[in-house]
Amino acid sequence: MVDYTPNQVSRLHAAGAIQLIDVRQDYEHEAGRIAGSRLIELSQLSAQVQSIDPDRPVVFYCRSGSRSGMATQAFLRAGFEAHNMTGGLLDWQAAGLPLEPDNGYVAD
Repeated sequence: MVDYTPNQVSRLHAAGAIQLIDVRQDYEHEAGRIAGSRLIELSQLSAQVQSIDPDRPVVFYCRSGSRSGMATQAFLRAGFEAHNMTGGLLDWQAAGLPLEPDNGYVAD
């Protein structure tokens, strides 16, 4: 498994090279998220697997990288090219990368 740093994810996402999926809960996503990412709560991933393109790399993120790590492992086992964003949104924010909305924050 290849994990990506927030800066790597930012570049890949801007280039349209990945599917970026937030596996946090709805209230966390509403508080602050990466623009253009898709919310599929971890508990809903198995039900939504058909809506994820198996021919394109997918990167999962959460608050700290733990939940997204579980999602990444499951999708790797299912044959996807899956990656985890290390450190989650905490590291994304620490790297000075933007959150949506403009006043977005990383919820506890």
